[in-house]
Amino acid sequence: MGYKEIEHTADWALHVWAPDLPELLSEAARGMNALAGVKLDATKPASHRIQLTAPDGESLLVAFLSELLYLSEQENLAFDSFDLTIDADAQDGLRLDGVLHGASIAAMSKAIKAVTFHNLHIQKTPDGLEATVVFDV
Repeated sequence: MGYKEIEHTADWALHVWAPDLPELLSEAARGMNALAGVKLDATKPASHRIQLTAPDGESLLVAFLSELLYLSEQENLAFDSFDLTIDADAQDGLRLDGVLHGASIAAMSKAIKAVTFHNLHIQKTPDGLEATVVFDV
């Protein structure tokens, strides 16, 4: 499991890999926090329940990261631990249920405006899944 920043012309890109989709989403979130230089205030812990639906894995990844961006901007919260389950048999595609664990944001060195679908494709690998996510900055 892991992530690494990829140089990109106008935006930031992040290559993410993990054994399954819940872990891929978790690693993407950790990578997004690292790109933005997020520092958590451990004295102000926070948890947040999340439920999302999407027609496919790529849409779920964008929706998940977009929700985390929203929470960072509106609630000043960031998360570094994730208890996620994904129901692939939901009538409306994939359904994500989970709890996010983190804290108030003490500092953030860079701003991410949005998560994009630019060249986004989740690929199966011998070790699980991988994807490259592009962020609008």
